[in-house]
Amino acid sequence: MTDTAPDPHSPWAPLRRPLFRALWIATLVSNIGTWMHEVGAGWLMVTLDPSPMMVAFVQAATALPAFFLALPAGALADILDRRRYLLATQSWMLACAALLGGLTLAGSIQAWSLLAFTFALACGAAMMTPAWAATVPELVPREALHAAIALNSTGVNVARAVGPAIAGVLVAWAGPSVAFLLNAASFLGVMVVLVRWRRPPPDAELPPESFFGAMRAGLRYVRAAPRLQAVMVRALAFFLFGSAIWSLLPLVARGTGGGAQMYGVLLACIGAGAVSAALTLPRLRLRWTRDGLVRGASVLLALAMLLSALARSPMVLIPAMLLTGVSWLSVLSTLHVSAQTAVPAWVRARALAVYLVMFSLGMTGGSILWGAIASRSSVAVALVVAALGSLVALLLTRGFSLGGQDMADGGPSVAWPAPVTQADIAPDRGPVLVTVEYRVAPENGPAFAAAMQELRRVRRRDGAMLWGLFHDASDEERYVETFLVESWMEHMRQHHRATTGDQAINERVRAFHRGDEAPRVSHLVATAPT
Repeated sequence: MTDTAPDPHSPWAPLRRPLFRALWIATLVSNIGTWMHEVGAGWLMVTLDPSPMMVAFVQAATALPAFFLALPAGALADILDRRRYLLATQSWMLACAALLGGLTLAGSIQAWSLLAFTFALACGAAMMTPAWAATVPELVPREALHAAIALNSTGVNVARAVGPAIAGVLVAWAGPSVAFLLNAASFLGVMVVLVRWRRPPPDAELPPESFFGAMRAGLRYVRAAPRLQAVMVRALAFFLFGSAIWSLLPLVARGTGGGAQMYGVLLACIGAGAVSAALTLPRLRLRWTRDGLVRGASVLLALAMLLSALARSPMVLIPAMLLTGVSWLSVLSTLHVSAQTAVPAWVRARALAVYLVMFSLGMTGGSILWGAIASRSSVAVALVVAALGSLVALLLTRGFSLGGQDMADGGPSVAWPAPVTQADIAPDRGPVLVTVEYRVAPENGPAFAAAMQELRRVRRRDGAMLWGLFHDASDEERYVETFLVESWMEHMRQHHRATTGDQAINERVRAFHRGDEAPRVSHLVATAPT
């Protein structure tokens, strides 16, 4: 009998790794607690202040912190020990959830204090999420990354199906304080796994980046990353309008005459739809492009919002919620995979943080917008406007392609050696002007200039503040590339940030160079003021 090796591309392959499996199970429990909190907070606000604006503010308070904190959180996640950082964020959320549960149990919670605690919990989640997303590639091999991301999405949506169903019963039976206290307890499992994780120290030939320097580097990378920019535009367009169903769902549930249990049932249906989508997405990805998946799912969500606006019966709302779950998971998973695979490891948490800012901007701005429209007219009008707006946004963003590559070639490269200098240069000396001289045959000039535009994006992403390409007016074969970096240390980081994909671009450029010697590289360091 011949043993068959496990398929590394199987959707279940990451669960064969003990650490990923333990974190996945612990996170599933924690996410169940989070969704129990969502039901408890949403329904508690309906009882404290049932105005559409206040109910929508619960969703806004959940999404708003990511807008302000995602980029700082991404910078911290890239420069600090992620295990300890994640433990700190989990501890914060446990404390907030426990205090909220205690105050609610004592009858001391009011509408605005509920929003404050929801905001505080969301701050912890916003600080955690970039680090958590950037940790996944550490837990699984590269070929299993897609499966790991899909499993995480599946776990979130299993929790979305289970958590609200449990919470609906508990809130109706014992009140929302039980949901809050169980949410606090759910963080303990993740903390235990993180404490037991013996994370190997990362290779660090250079000292860690400063906090503000890391944020600048992250923003600079995003400005020169077209693939990531396309993901962010599509995310903003989808979540701005899709947020309507989330922010107004408690009022939709109340409109059927149901209570907290109906709200929990509708959320559970969304979760069930999302789980079914997670199981079918691997097959759909073989037939549809990422853009096609997002387009199809966006149309489904618009249909679900229209049904929710017109329905007054659970018999219509339940299929609408199933469609919502299918469409939401399909878009969320596709955008998240696109963002993860568009960036290299050195900037992953920061780049994902900027993507999360777009997510937060869409969810927060949308929640406030749809709450205001529902207050001035009705919930049904707000949902209809959101559905039609999502279709218009889909047409306006059709030029922003998510690409067809499954994985950007972001593996580290050792092909860019450190520059040779006659003496040691202080790390903070700068700025540094780097020049590279090429000899190019005149007939290859236009093709060389086009190839250099790809290299320009690499230089700008990896640290260059300015970049230019100049042609010698007296020598038609001589081209000079220049780029400016803020310090000598930042230029050293450029060499360590280079990936195998970047090296391939560099080799295409070097192929145009004539002569036996390599292009001449000079490093000019600004003189100290006298």
